[in-house]
Amino acid sequence: MAGSSAEQGKGRRAQPQWSPPARSEPCQLRLYNSLTRRKDVFVPQDGKRVTWYCCGPTVYDASHMGHARSYISFDILRRVLRDYFKFDVFYCMNITDVDDKIIKRARQNHLFERYRQKPPQAAQLLEDVRAALKPFSVKLNETTDPDKKQMLERLERAVALAAAPLEEAVGRSLAGEELDGPAQVLLEEAKDLLSDWLDSTHGSEVTDNSIFSKLPKFWEEEFHRDMEALNVLPPDVLTRVSEYVPEIVDFVQKIVDNGYGYVSNGSVYFDTVKFASSEGHCYGKLVPEAVGDQKALQEGEGDLSVSAERLSEKRSPSDFALWKASKPGEPSWPCPWGKGRPGWHIECSAMAGTLLGASMDIHGGGFDLRFPHHDNELAQSEAYFENDCWVRYFLHTGHLTIAGCKMSKSLKNFITIKDALKKHSARQLRLAFLMHAWKDTLDYSANTMESALQYERFLNEFFLNVKDLLRAPVDVAGQFEKWEDAETELNESFYDRKCAVHQALCDNVDTRTALEEMRALVSQCNLYMAAHKAARRRPNRGLLESVARYLTHMLKIFGAIEEESSLGFPVGGPGTSLNLESTVMPYLQVLSEFREGVRRIAREHKVPEVLQLSDALRDDILPELGVRFEDHEGLPTVVKLVDRDALLREREEKRRAEEEKRRKKEDAARKRQEQEAAKLAKMKIPPSEMFLSETDKYSKFDENGLPTHDAEGKELSKGQAKKLKKLFEVQEKLHKEYLQSVQNGSSQ
Repeated sequence: MAGSSAEQGKGRRAQPQWSPPARSEPCQLRLYNSLTRRKDVFVPQDGKRVTWYCCGPTVYDASHMGHARSYISFDILRRVLRDYFKFDVFYCMNITDVDDKIIKRARQNHLFERYRQKPPQAAQLLEDVRAALKPFSVKLNETTDPDKKQMLERLERAVALAAAPLEEAVGRSLAGEELDGPAQVLLEEAKDLLSDWLDSTHGSEVTDNSIFSKLPKFWEEEFHRDMEALNVLPPDVLTRVSEYVPEIVDFVQKIVDNGYGYVSNGSVYFDTVKFASSEGHCYGKLVPEAVGDQKALQEGEGDLSVSAERLSEKRSPSDFALWKASKPGEPSWPCPWGKGRPGWHIECSAMAGTLLGASMDIHGGGFDLRFPHHDNELAQSEAYFENDCWVRYFLHTGHLTIAGCKMSKSLKNFITIKDALKKHSARQLRLAFLMHAWKDTLDYSANTMESALQYERFLNEFFLNVKDLLRAPVDVAGQFEKWEDAETELNESFYDRKCAVHQALCDNVDTRTALEEMRALVSQCNLYMAAHKAARRRPNRGLLESVARYLTHMLKIFGAIEEESSLGFPVGGPGTSLNLESTVMPYLQVLSEFREGVRRIAREHKVPEVLQLSDALRDDILPELGVRFEDHEGLPTVVKLVDRDALLREREEKRRAEEEKRRKKEDAARKRQEQEAAKLAKMKIPPSEMFLSETDKYSKFDENGLPTHDAEGKELSKGQAKKLKKLFEVQEKLHKEYLQSVQNGSSQ
């Protein structure tokens, strides 16, 4: 019994207490919020769901690099939130297809085409141009912006130059083709001038609404094509002003009903004073210091809406139009206040409010839209919903400059997206944007693009090297290799770099730092591979594949890899990369091995012609097909499938470098020959004769040929004589060497 109780006293062995590991607080995503002008922790209102509205383009002309700055940047932010942070993003964007600029441009295009279809007589054309120049000259004199003034002066000179030949032809009473040619030239040069004049005289006659829809429809299609070419994701919902007029009318009516809008002469205005003085409301949340800036406010109202008559309709100068009574020559829709059209700011409020409700998580737009557009949007939306939180986070992309200057047609640096894509690929443009903070000014210049090209080449070489490594045959078990210190160290660095990338993306989606961390990771991998190559050892394929797949994954998230490429940048055109690489690479590998065998036999049997053919295949033939063979002493040839144009440029640069090296070598050889010839010529001169020809310096010499007096007959000083004596002795030594070499040569 005693033994039994002792055993019971011992009991069963229990597990020790477990202590959970200490953990650091996870990094939180912070976004720069224009409403606070700081980086705020991003907290969506409904779990992981993010509602996002982005101001789209006003479609009346070609999309330019300023548009690309905004839409590529927002595309990167959207992808990172959706694909990296795993938010469920609902992304809405509008198209402004009813606007003062569109109305004016559509009328001008319509009237000019009508004018051109029934061209006037040459004398009448000249008279019309002179009539158009009168208001144009007034406009020119009133223009204070130096860039705009320069552009107008350039137009005036071009018209004057084009008019001169036609005036001469009319003066000489010429006819037929002799008149038609100069008339056509003048018509083209004076297009903008005449369009403006025709609009001022006949614009009110344009009443067909279809005329105002044709222009934005064309440019909207071009915009979508440009976005697709830039690999910008389409919005989940696209709204057009012309399709939301009933919703806009209802939205305006409720603002009036809530006491924040008033009707004046058929237009409806927002009462900024009433709104700002109401409890729970604030006008000018984004840029309070700009409230009252009449120039900015008038730009926001539009070119057709800043007449003295329109301005007199307002209770306060800061009030803005919610609905504009249409004048003759403007599109119109029926409403409770008479025929009219939407104001600019109201469209976004009505369309976003209809789709996203009383409060959205993110609103995005360009930096220049903060005031008055976005401040007015906030005011009218919060007046409609009677809240103070229509937008939780306001994101604004930075400006874009061209080589340090503001982009402007007057400066002749206006670059369309299509023009930019002729010089660089969509990936290269995106990499340039990724290398800059999305909220800061980006300078689109040769240096900016060269940095992007270098980054692309650097990563691409790494991907190609890893692909070559993975193609090497290995059995199933052989792909798992023992890790040495080098692998452990690289893997630790890999983890640290991934953490650094994560921290950068949490910090206002800092893609610039993220890309630098990715570059540093590739540099470490390159050093690791170089060390193994020097030691004639194969690097660990599993580890390098993991790094390459991570980098590919991040580049896909950033939108820099457009297709379903499992590793690295795709090769070839859209939809061809995977098939192309998987199809041709086995054949190229066979060709490489066959070539290596032929080269080995040619070296053994000393057949230089075969080696030359082998080099020609590598240097001349395969690059034309987008294939690069890299020969390494004692190692298998590396086969890389690359972009053909890039490879040809690379080959051309290599040839230029070799040509420059050859030229420098020839110049150095020629210089050496010239120096040796000059030295030999000098050596031939006996020391007794070396000064005799210098009669402009010396007049008397001693028996050895040394000068004793200068050209004026004055005896040389001891110091001068000493210097000449040293030169004499040096020449004496050189001449002896020359005589000795001649004697040796004759004895041979």
